[in-house]
Amino acid sequence: MKLLITGGAGFVGARLARTLLARGTLAGKKIEQLVLADQFAPPPDLLADPRVSARTGALLAQCTALAEEGFDGVFHLASAVSGECELDFDLGLRSNLDSTRNLLDAFRLNLARGGKVPTFVFSSSVAVFGPDAAVPLPPLVADTTLPAPQTSYGTHKLMCEYLIADYTRKGYIDGRSARLMTVTVRPGKPNGAASSFFSGIIREPLAGVESVCPVSPEVSHPVASPGRTVAGLIAVYEASREAFKGRLALNLPALNVKVGEMLEALEQVAGKAVRARVRFERDERIAGIVANWPSGASAARAAALGLQADSSFADIIRQYIADCEASPNAAEALKGLAR
Repeated sequence: MKLLITGGAGFVGARLARTLLARGTLAGKKIEQLVLADQFAPPPDLLADPRVSARTGALLAQCTALAEEGFDGVFHLASAVSGECELDFDLGLRSNLDSTRNLLDAFRLNLARGGKVPTFVFSSSVAVFGPDAAVPLPPLVADTTLPAPQTSYGTHKLMCEYLIADYTRKGYIDGRSARLMTVTVRPGKPNGAASSFFSGIIREPLAGVESVCPVSPEVSHPVASPGRTVAGLIAVYEASREAFKGRLALNLPALNVKVGEMLEALEQVAGKAVRARVRFERDERIAGIVANWPSGASAARAAALGLQADSSFADIIRQYIADCEASPNAAEALKGLAR
C-alpha cells in the first residue's frame, strides 16, 4: 500500500511515520511507500528508509499533484496551530480550511478519473468544544457533547470534520476524524500553539531551563502522550465503518489533569530542583484561550476500539525522558536532570 502523511515532518507526523515503518503493515496490508508532505524536509532517519519520500512545500500548492499520485490511505495532520490562528486569521483559513478542502477536492477529481477511494484520517482536536451560554460545557466533554468552538482553530477543525463526513457520504473518500487531546510532552522548541506551555513546563526544566506557566495551577485539561496519540490515529484508520457506529468523529482517550498535578508529577519523577524551574506569570491572551477549552474529556467510542488513556502524568514524563535518552541530543534535552 501507499500512504500519505501531511505534516509528516512535524513531531506527531514523524513519530507516526516511524511507528508505521516499524510495523511494516497497516490494516493488514504491507506498507510499500510512505510519502511525507510538509513545508520542511523530514528528519534524516526517515529519509534514509527506502520506503519514504518527501514532498516539500505549502500543502495548498501540492494538493492536486498529491492526489494524482494515488494513495490507499491518508493521515491529514498538517495545520496551523491555535495561537497562530488567533493572531493571523487569514493564515488559519489558508492552512486549515482551504488546504483541507483543496485536498479533498483533489481526491474527488482523481476518483472521477479512475483513481482510488483512500481511507482518510483527519486529526481534529478537542478544541472543537467550547462554552456556550445555552449549553454549558460539562465537566467532561464526551463524544456526544455539542461542539461549540470558541477559537478560530477549533472552528476550522469542526468545519473540516463536517466536510470529511460529507465527502465520505458522497463516496469520494472513506473518512474518519480523530479528535486529538493536547499532546505532551513535545520535544524541541515551543511552537505557536496556545497549549505549548503544557509541554514547556516539563521539557524546559528537564533541560535545565526556566519555564513560565501562563495559567493558574488549578487549570485542568485533557492531555495524551505522543505514543497514545499515534496509537489512536492508527486504530482509527484500521477501524471498520461498522465499528464507528455512526458519526465519523470521535474523541481520542485523555488523561484529565491539572497544571498543579503535572508539576507534582514532575517533582516525583525528576526532583524538587527541576520543579523549581517553573514559575507562574499569567498571560491574559493565553489564559483567555485556555479558559474556552474543555477541562476534561471522555472517549467511550475510542474505548470500544480498544484505546485507553495514559495511566498517569508521571508515566508521560517517563516516556519523554526515555525518548530523549534514545535520541542524539539526550545530553542537551536532559541537562537539568540530576543523574
